Amino acid sequence: MELSISRDGLCLHALLERPSHNRSCPIVIMCHGFGGSMDAYPGSLYQRIAECLVARGVAVLRFDFNGHGRSDGEFSHMDVLNEIEDLIAVLRYVRSCADVTSIRLLGHSQGGVVAGMVAGFYHDVIDRLALLAPAATLKDDALAGTCMGRSYDPDHIPDIVKVPGAGEVGGHYFRIAQLLPIYETTARFTGPSLAIHGLADDIVDSKASRRYGEMMPNCTVSLYPRLDHGINGADGDKAVEEVVDFLSV
Repeated sequence: MELSISRDGLCLHALLERPSHNRSCPIVIMCHGFGGSMDAYPGSLYQRIAECLVARGVAVLRFDFNGHGRSDGEFSHMDVLNEIEDLIAVLRYVRSCADVTSIRLLGHSQGGVVAGMVAGFYHDVIDRLALLAPAATLKDDALAGTCMGRSYDPDHIPDIVKVPGAGEVGGHYFRIAQLLPIYETTARFTGPSLAIHGLADDIVDSKASRRYGEMMPNCTVSLYPRLDHGINGADGDKAVEEVVDFLSV
């Protein structure tokens, strides 16, 4: 079922998938990465995970962050803070659903940063948290003045940074990223959490997931030698199986 969720005048495009039994059940909210979308097409990472979860009796809600996919907003206006606001709006919608027994979050790359921080803010609401190649190194990159191969002066950030393969990113994105309390906020979540990372990831170093494991009291870290940033590779099926098992308990 397609949905439109409002956040401060913006419409966020969402897709809700439910098990066929139509009984009350857990729900997983999925958060995509920087420059991505919910990827509702056969064979995509999010589609594969969603299909497996629904088959296990877990509902799934996917959505496009502001400035991405079919949601309102300009990509150049996007930053981690307003993506957090997006997820809080989606969470508010899910909490209004009478047939939801528990709420779990899944985030990939920058979506993992957002999901983790919201889990920290709502540590008494979120039941489980899964992070796939969480891009917590975006703070280190912003302090160093680099983004996906594009360099800039981190002490004099321009209003617009043109990022290869992504487009124009607002300078405020990097100013905010430099000061984000990513790990500290996420560590407020003490429920079961899982961080999956590929050792073949050439975009986000696996030290990010290792750090989550150190900072969070109940976090399992799984490192896969043959897995890239997009959770592709020879270990891809194993990683998907692990995250589905974790979120369908």
